[in-house]
Amino acid sequence: MATDTEHRHIAIVGAGVAGIGLAIKLREAGFDDLVILERADDLGGTWQANTYPGCACDVPSHLYSYSFAPNPDWSRTYGRQEEILEYLRSVAVTHDVVRHIRYNAEMLDARWDDAESLWRVSTVTGDFTADFVISATGVFSEAKYPSLRGVETFQGKAFHSLHWDHEHDLTGERVAVIGTGASAVQFVPEIQPKVGALTLFQRSAPWIVPRMDRRTLGLERQLLRRVPLAGKAIRGSFYTLIEGFGLIGFVDKRFRHPYELLGKWQLRRQVRDPQLRKVLTPDYMIGCKRAIFSDAYLPALDQDNVEVVTDGIAEVRAHSIVTHSGVEIPVDTIIYGTGFEPVSKAFGRFTGRGGVTIAELYEKRPQSYLGSALSGFPNFFFTLGPFGAAGNQSAIYMIESQIAYIVDALKTMRAEGARRVEVRPQAQETFLDEMQERSRSTVWLTGGCHSYYQTPDGHNAGLYPNWSFEYRSRTSRFDASSYDVSA
Repeated sequence: MATDTEHRHIAIVGAGVAGIGLAIKLREAGFDDLVILERADDLGGTWQANTYPGCACDVPSHLYSYSFAPNPDWSRTYGRQEEILEYLRSVAVTHDVVRHIRYNAEMLDARWDDAESLWRVSTVTGDFTADFVISATGVFSEAKYPSLRGVETFQGKAFHSLHWDHEHDLTGERVAVIGTGASAVQFVPEIQPKVGALTLFQRSAPWIVPRMDRRTLGLERQLLRRVPLAGKAIRGSFYTLIEGFGLIGFVDKRFRHPYELLGKWQLRRQVRDPQLRKVLTPDYMIGCKRAIFSDAYLPALDQDNVEVVTDGIAEVRAHSIVTHSGVEIPVDTIIYGTGFEPVSKAFGRFTGRGGVTIAELYEKRPQSYLGSALSGFPNFFFTLGPFGAAGNQSAIYMIESQIAYIVDALKTMRAEGARRVEVRPQAQETFLDEMQERSRSTVWLTGGCHSYYQTPDGHNAGLYPNWSFEYRSRTSRFDASSYDVSA
């Protein structure tokens, strides 16, 4: 258990994909005095927390994995939650990361002490200090709930997909699913055959494109084990395919047409009812919101026990939901598929110089430098910070870029005997101006929708508006000239 006198060189918050990868690369660079704070009782981050039926990745497995730890034995094209979690556990054990993790050690507060040039960290298991703090809390860690009148009066079962109640039997029940995001697209086909009636409340139809998932063959796995270059070739092919979505996102919206035709073809092929097809046809450009890969979602909605409701919810009653047009729908269970809060709860617990938290800064506008550092927060780095996530690439690719940048920063400081580093305000402002200028005509802002890609006032909420390989080039080495580095 941590004590008041304990001091660590590096404290990492979060034992998910980023936290595990950071620990591995920091140890390879000779940094062994580190601790990973994990609020759960197991590692894995979002893949430990999300256990809803059908939970899987929407990036092919060979790309959604560490480049330094390829797995030739993925059972499917797209990894499912259990298999991804087992992969992360295996990597953590193989690279001796587990001994650095403190489970059930939720961080309550991390506050910069400017006089001592260190971080004071409080957790549920005790307090300690650290020279550096790195946030690896991820972007899908806090459930988002809609504000619904009367929801507290509901007497049935209600839960969010992030907090799936596996003890609750849905067989024969009248189930209301609120939301049509990526999680709902995955769990709806799983529960549809067993429920008595499923009412899907849809605010806007998502773009659905073919997933083409399949089980891998034993021969394929054997080949990948024997010929590692084959795995690299597959990873490169998937990388190129997904990177191509940037053509829609930030190059020219006219590139959307082939993708939209693919989505409309999928809809026509899988939904027989013309009226339902109309309801399920998006009214905004593909890419404005996250496009979703699925071969099972649309057919599940075209079943006799499913109704898609586009009329908004007026109120929730003890055993029903009432729409704005006055229709009352009997409901036994409500499942929220409404996604995640755009700002991690942990961001309100990091306090920099002047007593300002990251969350408070984000409320003014999303800000960071390269998605990895933040002015006003010395000796602090984070992964997938604002403008450090890509709409057209695997999150792990971006995370690995940030890990390389952070590790190089710490190596540079060690070589120079420096104790303190902070990105210069002007360097950050220049970066943010570039991000906003490049975002002006992106499909995320001008595609005719509202999503978590946007701030309430219509600006880019944090996607990197350029190619991921360009981002990797920018983060390949620590640019000390953009920082104040001192002993």
